[in-house]
Amino acid sequence: MKDIHVDQIVDAVESICIKAACDLDRDVEEYIKKWQWKEESEFGKYIFEQILENIAYARRENIAMCQDTGAAVIFLEIGQEVHIVGGSLREAIDEGVRRGYKNGYLRNSMVDDPVFRRKNTGDNTPAVVHTEIVAGDKLKIMVLPKGGGSENMGALKMLRPSDGIQGIKDFVLKTVVEAGGNPCPPVIVGVGIGGTMEMTTLLAKKALARKIGQPHRDPEYARLEKELLEEINRTGIGPQGIGGRVTALAVHIEHYPTHITSLPVAVNLNCHASRHAEAVL
Repeated sequence: MKDIHVDQIVDAVESICIKAACDLDRDVEEYIKKWQWKEESEFGKYIFEQILENIAYARRENIAMCQDTGAAVIFLEIGQEVHIVGGSLREAIDEGVRRGYKNGYLRNSMVDDPVFRRKNTGDNTPAVVHTEIVAGDKLKIMVLPKGGGSENMGALKMLRPSDGIQGIKDFVLKTVVEAGGNPCPPVIVGVGIGGTMEMTTLLAKKALARKIGQPHRDPEYARLEKELLEEINRTGIGPQGIGGRVTALAVHIEHYPTHITSLPVAVNLNCHASRHAEAVL
């Protein structure tokens, strides 16, 4: 067994919370530049310029690229040979989020009760944590800060198998069109297909963490991603929803086996700032 002390986890989570908010992955930035030249509307071109200027400024000044620094969604891949020592894994994650949001001067967005009190917890905890047990002796931690503007535009639909590929396309297109400018397009569209109701939505979120624009490993799903992206970019929603050619930068699909009577589909949207960062201990 490999021992990993909770102090290492706290430090790692603090660091990646700040990095995700302030220093956009260079691959994402280059991908945005690639799409910049496909936009034809004058407003759209201007918005792309502002997006890239904002990314550079945030990196240079080490400040958040967006005022909504999101709920701290944490994905853990825990090797079965890992032994957490020195305290609670859950408490270590929340402490890392607490320090990251404080020391990175990031906005605290979590409320303690969703309906009645809605009082800000003051430190952006608790994190939303998803864990997966994997082979090996590593602990992989990924943070995906999720802003409310894009998160609120997500949707789930329990399709029937007879709805088929066209049913999936219709639902994804309808969700993107209804979202309009709210998720700050150009967006990355995460699509979960299969599993159960709760797993489908998780797949859609995990799809957002894939390297931007990387096609699905299965050629049939890769083709569906390409077709969806083309159809979304024919809607004319455009950058920030004010019209244009580029509404989405990428469509990422993740899938899982499902029940013989089911075809669950979920859509989770992310703004152009595809923020995520990871650490491996």
